[in-house]
Amino acid sequence: MSTYAVHAEGLQKRYGEKNALDGFDLTVRRGTVHGLLGPNGAGKTTAVRILSTLVTLDGGRATVAGVDVAKDPRAVRARIGLTGQYAAVDEVLTGRQNLEMFGRLFHLGGAGARRRATELLEQFDLVEAGDRGVGKYSGGMRRRLDLAASMILAPDVLFLDEPTTGLDPRSRGEVWESVRELVASGTTVLLTTQYLEEADKLASRITVIDRGRSIADDTPDGLKNTVGGDRIEVVVAERADIPRAVRVVAKVSAGEPETEESERRVHAPVTDRVAALTEVARTLQDEGVQVEDIGLRRPSLDDVFLRLTGHRAKADEEAAAGTTGGNSDTKGDVRR
Repeated sequence: MSTYAVHAEGLQKRYGEKNALDGFDLTVRRGTVHGLLGPNGAGKTTAVRILSTLVTLDGGRATVAGVDVAKDPRAVRARIGLTGQYAAVDEVLTGRQNLEMFGRLFHLGGAGARRRATELLEQFDLVEAGDRGVGKYSGGMRRRLDLAASMILAPDVLFLDEPTTGLDPRSRGEVWESVRELVASGTTVLLTTQYLEEADKLASRITVIDRGRSIADDTPDGLKNTVGGDRIEVVVAERADIPRAVRVVAKVSAGEPETEESERRVHAPVTDRVAALTEVARTLQDEGVQVEDIGLRRPSLDDVFLRLTGHRAKADEEAAAGTTGGNSDTKGDVRR
């Protein structure tokens, strides 16, 4: 059995004059959450649609669960689940009825569908809400029900295409916990997201995609280390004290201090984080520099994306409009 649940080399996909994917590479280890991080229009959804056999590739090669997506798409669909950016459950039906309906669509039969629905309601902590109409569910409950529907046949690989878009923090946390439980049960998850916190919390490895190409692949901490590890930050009370703060920070920093005058902020990378913080705080006090804030900060994945691409990983509607084609929201959620 291959180490990789997903393996893609040089994927190409064009829509008119636009390259949605331009030589995209990806490897996802079995039994992990692998994040695919990038802004709207970067090619994330196009990659998922190719790997889940919803669209055909124009070039390159990909296997999912050991099966070639171009040569045997039917076999791939028998091994995967897919949850798109919007919940694909029926709000008129109850949660249980939704799951039983999907079970019957997957030919489990009446008794098998009922049994599987009960198992999934328990697995996703929806037993109490199981016999209520989905229209009365919170956003997080709907997404958990959507995940449950994707797990009717316990797929080897589950594609989650921006599963927490539009959810409040509590609902996002509920979905995150469900994803962790899926991986603990043996499912491999490929998670596309533009939420940096989401990729950081869930994924053991992250591929950064921009303009249809993979531009980095590493662990979350490994990616953060590309921008220099810990940083010390000082916010002075008076703008006139910025030069003095720069001199103090420069004595302990591992690189040239940077300033943001509008915020009266001075920051720089450091190697010995505790010693640097202590020294800077003591020296500023001795010199009579009034400080509004001082502290240490780990670089975020947003910092990484800015360093790698020159722009932040934010939703950019103009960029998305220029590269969508098949890279738009996955509204017609196809489970298999």
